[in-house]
Amino acid sequence: MLGKIFKKKPMALRIGDTAPDFKAETTTGDISFHDWIGSSYAMIFSHPKDFTPVCSTELSRTAALKPEFDKRNCKIIGLSVDTVSEHTSWESDIADVCGNFNGAPINFPLIADKDRKIAEMYGMIHPAELENLTIRSVFIIGPDKKIKLMMTYPASTGRNFNEILRALDSIRLTADHKVATPVDWKNGDDCIIVPNLDDIQAKELFPNGWNALKPYLRLVSDPTKHDNK
Repeated sequence: MLGKIFKKKPMALRIGDTAPDFKAETTTGDISFHDWIGSSYAMIFSHPKDFTPVCSTELSRTAALKPEFDKRNCKIIGLSVDTVSEHTSWESDIADVCGNFNGAPINFPLIADKDRKIAEMYGMIHPAELENLTIRSVFIIGPDKKIKLMMTYPASTGRNFNEILRALDSIRLTADHKVATPVDWKNGDDCIIVPNLDDIQAKELFPNGWNALKPYLRLVSDPTKHDNK
């Protein structure tokens, strides 16, 4: 119909986009997101609801893994549509049960996104899955404030944060070296020389050579190891 106005949907975020900045109330005080990230990497992840079973296991496990994120210069911040008072009350419950899930008491901030503005900004509301609550979204953001990784899980499936750490290792390695990481790669394993690097250029960066399974598939030892420095 002529003259009908359609509400434009916000553009979906993509890897490589600048992560939207925002101001928020958290369990450790008010933040401005980009300032809070500073020169670190950051993981912002959402959970559907406080005082729910799967979320309790996830956040306690993330707290136990915080030293691993710290080693990787990556800050952690959680988010849901609950209030700060609900977050802080729930933290006591998590402290009571965390030992059952290789977890720890909460040791990172939780955003209170009660008006859902941040969740909508980051596409964390999927109405067909959960109408008014955030699903299990994960974003890894670099020091340049660009989105490096996005993961989305259904409400019924708890996340594997060791896999997120593995992906973070790959992101940090490939940001600094002309390599990619193959299937099931883990820190210290052989890598793949990026295809846009020819053999002459590769020889300068990897003087100890590589194993060419195909012209486009060249395996090389982890460039952070001493033998390829």
